[in-house]
Amino acid sequence: MSGHSKWATTKHKKAVVDARRGKMFAKLIKNIEVAARTGGGDLAGNPTLFDAVQKAKKSSVPNDNIDRAVKRGSGAEAGGADYQTIMYEGYGPNGVAVLVECLTDNRNRAASEVRIALTRNGGSMADPGSVSYLFNRKGVVIVPKTAGMTEDDVLLAVLDAGAEEVNDLDEAFEVVSEATDLVAVRSALQEAGLDYDSADASFLPSVNVALDEDGARKVFRLIEALEDSDDVQNVWANYDVSDEIMESVG
Repeated sequence: MSGHSKWATTKHKKAVVDARRGKMFAKLIKNIEVAARTGGGDLAGNPTLFDAVQKAKKSSVPNDNIDRAVKRGSGAEAGGADYQTIMYEGYGPNGVAVLVECLTDNRNRAASEVRIALTRNGGSMADPGSVSYLFNRKGVVIVPKTAGMTEDDVLLAVLDAGAEEVNDLDEAFEVVSEATDLVAVRSALQEAGLDYDSADASFLPSVNVALDEDGARKVFRLIEALEDSDDVQNVWANYDVSDEIMESVG
């Protein structure tokens, strides 16, 4: 089981009851604002905005907050910061490669917070390009399982839309495609009447580092420290953790 998938689904389940809910809301709102600024405030004509809004709604972000973020981003309402997307690379415990995507209005602050989180948790910053080659940019859609749904049902719905594989994550299916086919895959699921939790362009590792329980705890601690920064939107790491270890780590 790839570390990315396990962590993504575990994090999603935790998020609703987590004390960090406010932070998560802020990050989802920021995504909406940036998507609206980049491609306009029309959900039908802006697939990135559509997915950002869907994700926020799935995470119970109030509709008023979502609407205001769309208006700020599209310029229909004053306010909103000039956010930049910056990617940082690093190494975590056990030689795990880490990609950190920031969305920030202060590049120096973001770099400082990422560096501190890494060094305090057994990691270090890496030069640009020294880690990213271990990852591939992919589209990832998480489809929650419903009664009677099979892997074949999902595969049939997305095969012609460019999906490369469907993985069983116990409580959900993960549909992987090229990042450029993400919108087509998501649309195919909708047309087939299959609901989805999230549709994101992600970085999936091409090589994984197997972790024991101690290594898993250290890497998860690092990821949580990184995600604690308001500037950090996503963290990807190339670890591999068995179901048994994931369960014991909690």
